[in-house]
Amino acid sequence: MALLVNGERIEDSAILKEVERLRPDYEKVFAQMNPAERENQLLDWSKENLIERILLQQEVKNKEPKIPENQLEVIVANLKKKCKEPQELYRDFDVRDDEDLKESIELIIRTERKLEKLLKNLPNPPIHAIRQYYDKNKEQFKSAEKIHLAHIVKYVNWNTDESAAYAAMQQAHNDLKNGAAFEIVAEKYTDCPDREGNLGLISKGQMAEEFEDVVFNLGVGQVSNIFRTRFGFHITKIYARYPAGISDFEEVKDQITKILKEQMQTNAIHEFIDGLKSNAKIENI
Repeated sequence: MALLVNGERIEDSAILKEVERLRPDYEKVFAQMNPAERENQLLDWSKENLIERILLQQEVKNKEPKIPENQLEVIVANLKKKCKEPQELYRDFDVRDDEDLKESIELIIRTERKLEKLLKNLPNPPIHAIRQYYDKNKEQFKSAEKIHLAHIVKYVNWNTDESAAYAAMQQAHNDLKNGAAFEIVAEKYTDCPDREGNLGLISKGQMAEEFEDVVFNLGVGQVSNIFRTRFGFHITKIYARYPAGISDFEEVKDQITKILKEQMQTNAIHEFIDGLKSNAKIENI
């Protein structure tokens, strides 16, 4: 079951270790597959993973500049400061000692630099591709109901007891009933004075349940009575409501751009490794 990749041996033990690394997620995804076929495919995929990893490492070792020894020593020293003992670090990197650790770190850095060069000049996805992705995957961009609101809050904690907090909120509520602007009252009384208590847009499921039970049942322009949550007392005002639905293209354009760019990066890496594989000598031994 061992392999030779351009003369570099991959031992049976390394293949079996990769099999066990992949197994938990693999068996979840292919739970309905015939067990014998699933095991054979898992073994094949594990071999392919190791072959591709070795080919990339060989390319990096042959063509990427080495990292100066003093830089590696600084990196190792900084990593050790974050660990209680060196053995913890050795386990994380699957190495035996400092020399192995430096070698592992150097390979990681050189590989990152290689991939950075490979992906450096990838273009951004064209707007028509972004639009096409949106049109085909609109269900992916469902948005929950949202409201735009502001609030006045008095926290109940070690610094403010229940009765003092409620008394302050009663005064705030009286000011509102007497015609004072919500924003002015919020600035005067709230324990959260930024932007006159304006919370901006919130979606269902974003705030505490007892808070949402009140605010999502208010109408636009409506000011609530004083109500209690686990945090303290609140008065809220609703500025606008936006029903659940599909987000507009402009709202999710940047998100889709990121998705497509990541796909392009993944494809570029696969194409690069496929090129290495096509020129490699791979043997089962």
